[in-house]
Amino acid sequence: MKLNALGGAFMLGLCLCLTLPSKTQAGFVPFVIRGGSTTSPTINESGGTYEFLITEGGQKAALGSSDIDGYTLGSISKLSITRTDDFDRFSSGSGPNVAPYLNFWITDGAGNFAVVANEPSNAAFQSLYNNGSYDLDFADLSDKVAKIYETTDKSWLPSNGVGLTFGDLSGFKIQAPTVAELTAGWSGLGTGAPRELTTNIAYGVNWVFGDTLSNYVAGDPGYSVVGPQVAAVPEPGTLAIACMALLIPGLRRRRLRR
Repeated sequence: MKLNALGGAFMLGLCLCLTLPSKTQAGFVPFVIRGGSTTSPTINESGGTYEFLITEGGQKAALGSSDIDGYTLGSISKLSITRTDDFDRFSSGSGPNVAPYLNFWITDGAGNFAVVANEPSNAAFQSLYNNGSYDLDFADLSDKVAKIYETTDKSWLPSNGVGLTFGDLSGFKIQAPTVAELTAGWSGLGTGAPRELTTNIAYGVNWVFGDTLSNYVAGDPGYSVVGPQVAAVPEPGTLAIACMALLIPGLRRRRLRR
């Protein structure tokens, strides 16, 4: 009886620990998405600071992480990055001035994928940009316009993908397509999709640099960023399932002993 009581108390305590908010932190990987007509972006890393040299129109590179793939958009508790280059060289409020872009791969779990992106030059989104930094949670994103890219079929999305906010997509899972899925491709998937050039490796969360001729200044330093972070909190349902998985074997053993 004592052992059963102690075991039950232990399991209950473990479940209580599991139901406390717990964040999943993530790291980032730099990668090239697309080259220009003659060259590709250059990425330099030093002491946790990444410099992206976008020297030609069409070049595109990113920092990506798949460490919170499988979590929903709505579970994001932290997204942050800080620029250390002179962003004032670009006109105030322009895309390159308030870059990087924020991209997520999302899926419905039935083989459909899309990229959900912010538009940093959108006036509503610029309120989240503070002296070269973004420090966000999902509440900051929820009422902002969500642009849908990299798919022609949007029938699986709310309102067929039209007029959406991030809040409308809160229940969709962050999930990068596999190399095989990206290699096979689908209608609407373009060369600017956040996936690594030549390897087709993709990441669920991406900070993206470059893309157009206006997004660089010849001869100047590149985009320089430090401290990219992303974190998510498991949904209560996930935690409850984990608790039940721990408790059920103990309950079965007690029944058998009776």
